[in-house]
Amino acid sequence: MERDPSSFRDPSGYIYRDPKGKVLRVVNKYGRQDYDGLVNGGLYKELSGDKLIIAHKDVTSTYKKQFGAEVYKVIEPKQLTLVTYPYEWSFSQYKDAALTTLEIHRRALENGLSLKDASAYNIQFVDGSPIFIDTLSFEAYSEGEPWVAYRQFCQHFLTPLTLMAYKDIELNKLMRIYIDGVPLGLAAKLLPKKAKLKPGILAHIILHARSQAQHENAEEGTVKKMKKAKISKARQLALIQNLANTIKSLPVSKKNTEWGEYYTFTNYTKRSFKQKEKLVFDMAKKVKPKTVWDLGANDGSFSRVVATLGAEVASFDIDPNAIEKNYRAVKKAKETNILPLLLDLTNPSPAIGWANSERQSFIQRGPADLVMSLALIHHLSISNNVPLPELADFFAGISKNLIMEFVPKQDSKVQKLLASRKDIFSGYNEEGFETVFSKHFTVVEKKKVGGSKRTLYLLSRK
Repeated sequence: MERDPSSFRDPSGYIYRDPKGKVLRVVNKYGRQDYDGLVNGGLYKELSGDKLIIAHKDVTSTYKKQFGAEVYKVIEPKQLTLVTYPYEWSFSQYKDAALTTLEIHRRALENGLSLKDASAYNIQFVDGSPIFIDTLSFEAYSEGEPWVAYRQFCQHFLTPLTLMAYKDIELNKLMRIYIDGVPLGLAAKLLPKKAKLKPGILAHIILHARSQAQHENAEEGTVKKMKKAKISKARQLALIQNLANTIKSLPVSKKNTEWGEYYTFTNYTKRSFKQKEKLVFDMAKKVKPKTVWDLGANDGSFSRVVATLGAEVASFDIDPNAIEKNYRAVKKAKETNILPLLLDLTNPSPAIGWANSERQSFIQRGPADLVMSLALIHHLSISNNVPLPELADFFAGISKNLIMEFVPKQDSKVQKLLASRKDIFSGYNEEGFETVFSKHFTVVEKKKVGGSKRTLYLLSRK
């Protein structure tokens, strides 16, 4: 049994993985009262029934001996295919995650409980929708007590979302730096005047930041008086509604990007594009993957091709507009096995947090049964100067099988890249590609894409 390094902060329990990688949540005696309040009081049944909190089963009898007398319960939550983080979400994904957290807290209050942990890392995306995964984040509500997680919610959700809306849609990446949430004071400094004048932003960020600064600089006696401040349940419910309205009102900020409308300007004919779809489908079908990572997925066109096989598909792209478009399509079509995510392959999500182990790196979350790299290799190798041997090593580390589209120098897209730079890529050709990748992979199939100079490879890791 291996303890998960991300769960050390909560004294109520922790996460373990069994030898096969199955995730288990241990509830110790310190967390007994809160756990019983959630499960026995009816809130868990309500939230899990509405798919707002991860469902679990009690496996205490199977595992208790392994954990000792201090353990109260051992539960097995529904297993996640892929853990994701706020800095990998689109704007609308982040918005939905925030609104889900508020809805859970609202229902908790109505059931005599309170959400004591409003971390954005407690939200994951399952079956296309956000879901809360921390069973131990609830406590009994005491009349008049303020929401203990109010500041945390604002720093984890409201400040990143507001900065994304009014400054830059990619500022959720600040969550990679501020693992405990984007500071209120920082957001107050960065936001433009038009944002600061919005009533919700003024109250929950600007004035909240000012109050927090006063609290930190206050004398001990003043702090004690501030801690005694009371807020009724009715006012707290009104606070939740005001936060929800503020978040709903945040506009989607678009920026000019290179890839947002990539498939609108592709150099494929419709016939070639359809043929490529069929080739990808046939190759993926041979693999029969349960998990697929589509790298450089853009709007998810080819993610949807392989999703028809029933696989869980993570649809990665560097472009925030493309990921936003993809997620909206997922919601509209109620697709349950496609998860759009932001990813810069030249600077992928690192391992961060305490001892660099609280949040896993992109690579640590692999390997996937199948990785697809379509119309991507020339951007990595030529635009970003990543040598083919480095690419082969990287893909071998994240994939059991690989569908790679090789785009030669004769292709118009590569010619465009080379027009403004010296061609120093002497080994960039099909022969060089096959030689380098054969170190890690066996070529299962090789097919030309009609109407183009490109080749699709199905590779199996040795």
